[in-house]
Amino acid sequence: MHLAYPAVLAVLLFCTGLYGVLARRNAILVLMSVELMLNAVNLNLVAFDVWLRDTLHAGQALTLFTIAIAAAEIGIGLAIVLMVYRNRGTSDIDKLRDNAESAGPDEKAEATA
Repeated sequence: MHLAYPAVLAVLLFCTGLYGVLARRNAILVLMSVELMLNAVNLNLVAFDVWLRDTLHAGQALTLFTIAIAAAEIGIGLAIVLMVYRNRGTSDIDKLRDNAESAGPDEKAEATA
């Protein structure tokens, strides 16, 4: 198998995820785009592990580590998004940013205390 096929697929997945992070307004879709980018990295790790014929299978071990980190990231990220949605009533990133910028210095001090 040529290395170019999984590498091109990984580049396409990563670019799609990057577009999703930069263009989306919904926090859950941003988290899904980050997962897509991590899956592109996992594909590259496994493809290079097969191509190099590493006896330790370091690429596959790193892939398992990345999957575990991604699962923890999604769990904590989704919990944060749900709490923000409960408190603010929206998960739109632009509206959340506007609310944080429009808060006066007294409101910011109360929020941090």
